[in-house]
Amino acid sequence: MKIGVMGAGAVGCFYGGMLARAGHEVVLVGRPRHVEAIMRDGLDLEMQTFRERVHLAASTDPAALKGCEVVLCCVKSGDSAQAAAEMAPQLGPDTLLLSLQNGVDNAERLQAALGRPVVPAVVYVATEMAGPGHLRHHGRGELVIGPAPGSAAFKAACDAAGVPVTISDNVIGALWLKLVANCAYNGLSAITQLPYGVIVEGENVWPLLRDIVDECAAVAAAAGIVMPGDPWQNVETIARTMATQKSSTSFDLARGRHTEIDHLNGYVVAQGAAVSVPTPVNRAIHAIVRLMEGR
Repeated sequence: MKIGVMGAGAVGCFYGGMLARAGHEVVLVGRPRHVEAIMRDGLDLEMQTFRERVHLAASTDPAALKGCEVVLCCVKSGDSAQAAAEMAPQLGPDTLLLSLQNGVDNAERLQAALGRPVVPAVVYVATEMAGPGHLRHHGRGELVIGPAPGSAAFKAACDAAGVPVTISDNVIGALWLKLVANCAYNGLSAITQLPYGVIVEGENVWPLLRDIVDECAAVAAAAGIVMPGDPWQNVETIARTMATQKSSTSFDLARGRHTEIDHLNGYVVAQGAAVSVPTPVNRAIHAIVRLMEGR
């Protein structure tokens, strides 16, 4: 397969790197400092069980996506509109486009902007960019994707590359299950600059996490969303399986960038208002992170 990655950050580099390592033709589209390092030295994959330099194409120009059978959109939620405009001229009529982004409505927004199907994907991977062209993996790596022409072939490619993929008819429920976990950890990790495993050792943190989860679950239920699993159990599992991970929101805040908090806790607050479900704890997390962005 020829696979393009729009947004070669931690998520994009993980999936692109693993697929390239398995022999697929992969091109990463990302920021200049990462692209330059990858083109010069290859992508440094620092995994939990191995470390390897993978050589693959990288570019700052979205035109590099032309001719790709599959494109993974991995940009921040706030950059979806710009990414859609940049990808549009490069996508073929049969290109499988997947949204590997935080939040629950990115595929829908991309689809509206592009006027073509976009397959939503739920990402469970703990990674960070430890330096230019250097990916550090902290755990997991599975995807849940929606059914579409080409989904089965992409799943087969990922499975063979060591990236487990599940095709689900209830991907919106799976996205909400992930959203709840993001609401529980992302903002707290950003505010404290601590990894998940340290956060949960704090005084009164588990009851706080329970409050966040209960609010999210109440909003989802009122909106008619059926999550394919217990959101609280999922939050508990992440504390164990991603203990050393800091959230993407934490990295954004530390680097002085806008975060995705509007698409996480802020989204739950907005949806709660729409269905008349109070969300005071999520509102507090959202407000604090936005205040910290203003620094």
